[in-house]
Amino acid sequence: MPLKIVESFDASFTLELQAKEILFQLLTGKAFLTQLCQQLKCDKVEFTELLFQPVPYSSATPKGMPAEFEKYYESEEYVIINVPPNFMFNAKIFKPSRLCAIYRKVISC
Repeated sequence: MPLKIVESFDASFTLELQAKEILFQLLTGKAFLTQLCQQLKCDKVEFTELLFQPVPYSSATPKGMPAEFEKYYESEEYVIINVPPNFMFNAKIFKPSRLCAIYRKVISC
């Protein structure tokens, strides 16, 4: 079976206000942030309120994300996570089926 190369992909999406509020509450919940900190071995993380839909890999999007978000991928100060499927379900977000969220690591001196 040959691979299909995707030359362009519309990664834009709009969340309804209520769905966005629920999702942001889940992504900033104390237990979830604590779990992220433990996995990342940092003191604190802050949700940047930036979300994006993963895109197919292509020559224009080699990281599988819209180009404007690659600067976060390449930075040690930020982490990109897949939004947990149960968060998407609880917020009643079905389109898009996957989202990624960007957090900033805060390391106390």
